[in-house]
Amino acid sequence: MSGAELIFYHGPMGAGKSTFALQTHFNQGQQGRTGLLLTTLDRSGEAEVTSRIGLSADAVALGPGEDLRATVLGHHERQELDYLVCDEAQFLTPTQVDQLARIVDDAGIDAFTFGLLTDFRSVLFPGSARLVEIADEVHRMQAIVLCWCGRPGFLNARIVDGRVARTGAVIAVGDTHDGPVVYRALCRRHYVKGRAAR
Repeated sequence: MSGAELIFYHGPMGAGKSTFALQTHFNQGQQGRTGLLLTTLDRSGEAEVTSRIGLSADAVALGPGEDLRATVLGHHERQELDYLVCDEAQFLTPTQVDQLARIVDDAGIDAFTFGLLTDFRSVLFPGSARLVEIADEVHRMQAIVLCWCGRPGFLNARIVDGRVARTGAVIAVGDTHDGPVVYRALCRRHYVKGRAAR
């Protein structure tokens, strides 16, 4: 019987999810374990995991229609894997999350997943919802993320031309500092009021 686990860490923009994913990958490797770093739609647009504080590492990029189980088990056949670290897990499809659970249960490979819980409309991402439903452990990131007013910021606002956007494509990957799509964590009060700044 496999003692492997599927673990989901979630938090708002700026909570340090990608940094923690990279640290988890590093720490697991330091213990002599062999792992695979995965990502879906990283902000860089490349096959890598990048953090806002400047850390990055090459990763296997997964597409929305990709068979995650086949991809991972293909790597597992070449080199036995002990663990997986998957960043941007909110972009996994529910089917891919189920495939990930099968890898954990059938192959005995631990899976550490990191992602947003809700989108810019404050609606659960389908991948995150499925992770909450079936993960062995679900953890809210403890990093302190503040709204511009100083209250805890836990809702992900999409800012377009200085205004909180309420409509648009659910997936719009962008940088958080400049460009057409900017994201900012807001408290519930200012998210509801649509106030992105003082």
